[in-house]
Amino acid sequence: MKGRYPMKLSFILPVVLALLMVQPLLPQAAMPRMTTVEPPNGKVGDVLTVAGENLEKANVAELFLTDGKIDHKAAMTEQTATAIKFRIPPKATAGRWALMILTAGKEPKLIEQPVKVTVD
Repeated sequence: MKGRYPMKLSFILPVVLALLMVQPLLPQAAMPRMTTVEPPNGKVGDVLTVAGENLEKANVAELFLTDGKIDHKAAMTEQTATAIKFRIPPKATAGRWALMILTAGKEPKLIEQPVKVTVD
């Protein structure tokens, strides 16, 4: 009985190491990143454009304005890899709001972006 366990471990270890080496080679979704918004402020209903990278539909499913407590879904009117045009939501109140995205894919995540917009 004692001889069986080392043999099992000696078989499992190379398999685990091989999987760890292959995992970084698997394709991973590009992380969306927003850098600027133009214009930096607007009124409810105005269309603004946020620029960045990896913003296409394959990476960004939804866009929100958030203050950390309240989230308002923004309608995206156009979406490319480098920009998203969105409408300031009707329920957004005056103040400074961060942009937050819901990523697309098998494991969607909400990610607050380092971009702010001011609602007048």
